[in-house]
Amino acid sequence: MFPSFRLVFVFACLLQFSLMSAAAKPNVLMICIDDLNDWVGFLGGHPDVKTPHLDALAEKGRIFSNAHCAVPVCSPSRVSIMSGVHATTHGSYELGPSYQSLEALKDVPCMQEYFKTHGYTTLAGGKVLHHGFGDRLKSAIDVDLGKRKGGPRPKKPMNWPGAWDWGEFPETDGEMYDHQLAKEAAKHLAKPMQEPFFMSVGLFRPHVPMHVPPHWFAMYDLDTIHVPDPPKSDMDDIPPNFKGLKQIAPTPDEVKAQSKWRSLVRAYLASVSFVDSCVGIIMEGLEKGPHAKDTIVVLWSDHGFHLGEKQHLAKRTLWEESTRVPFLVSGPGIRPGACREAVSLLDVYPTLVELCGLPGNKHLEGLSVVPQLKNPDTKRERPALISSYYGNHAIRTRDWRYIHYKDGAEELYDHRIDQVERHNVAEDPHYVEIKERLAAFLPKKAAPEVKKVSEQDGRKKR
Repeated sequence: MFPSFRLVFVFACLLQFSLMSAAAKPNVLMICIDDLNDWVGFLGGHPDVKTPHLDALAEKGRIFSNAHCAVPVCSPSRVSIMSGVHATTHGSYELGPSYQSLEALKDVPCMQEYFKTHGYTTLAGGKVLHHGFGDRLKSAIDVDLGKRKGGPRPKKPMNWPGAWDWGEFPETDGEMYDHQLAKEAAKHLAKPMQEPFFMSVGLFRPHVPMHVPPHWFAMYDLDTIHVPDPPKSDMDDIPPNFKGLKQIAPTPDEVKAQSKWRSLVRAYLASVSFVDSCVGIIMEGLEKGPHAKDTIVVLWSDHGFHLGEKQHLAKRTLWEESTRVPFLVSGPGIRPGACREAVSLLDVYPTLVELCGLPGNKHLEGLSVVPQLKNPDTKRERPALISSYYGNHAIRTRDWRYIHYKDGAEELYDHRIDQVERHNVAEDPHYVEIKERLAAFLPKKAAPEVKKVSEQDGRKKR
């Protein structure tokens, strides 16, 4: 009898320890926003913007004011974040390949899968991965919060043909898919959960088409809002190669020719305030629920967004407005404040692994920002690396941006005195040593670009 009793006792102790360990793990709420640049109050990117909910969250956590994406376009940026692997390893530099189709990632667990393997219940909704969690990633998600992205579209264009339309539509927030997703996420956050959870919520606005209800437009007066108006000379010292790369978005000049520039800027501001309200709904659900004190909140945007800077609209460049993103971490034990060290969205995965006490993942190429959560002045071991189209890279440090193009052309900006990157000093002999130091961080051998079959040889996509 005694041996049996002893075994039962030992098993009970182990079970209790296991439950205690599980309870000790913090929950994770990850909010992913599409195409949001620094036009948020806590980054001071626009004088008129109204983002009270984002600002309230930022006041409670660590702001990484010098954070950058790995690739300034949706699909490869999100693949990099969720895998913890840079495009120079997995080979996706543009829209096209899904996480599931990349050979370099076949043995790399996505972030949600890794947390599920280590005892977390996973919930996801909206646009988290560009192509969703299908195929071999389907089992990574336990609870589907909804797959619809953004909101309904009007039957006819309101201001611009195709995906780049914008305007006051629909009538109410309740018709917007982002609003519905935020409500669903809040509902789940209000419930007690037996296991620690990892919730990923992907909000689509301010991504185009920028349709949000009229009351968000009413927050911004069309005639008095500040609109970006950089000088044409801003492009005079830019290498000609990158000027000619295909831009999917219309140019600022094309929009201005139709007398639509103020209207478009207003639509972006309205969309930012709308998505801010969605963040507010999610955070209210967390704060009023049972998990407020044991949940890490991490919020990021997949890349930045030009609104006239460098005579560009949208993303896909290696300049500041395209690569810089809102990124903040809040939760138990995290002190408020800002960190100016250059960090990468590649760092999200290893940071959450460390904060949650999970075993290290050997595939991860980013650096945990836990040292900067403890002390925002802690220096980084290496700068942020950003790639746009194959063979073009930017290196961003606390004070410098160095760009090296495939054909050898260069740009160099001193952010201590040139935060808007108007003066390319790459050809100035006084900066040779700085260029060489930054160039040492360029990839020695970047993975070739992976394309869909239809892009490679014209055959139909399988």
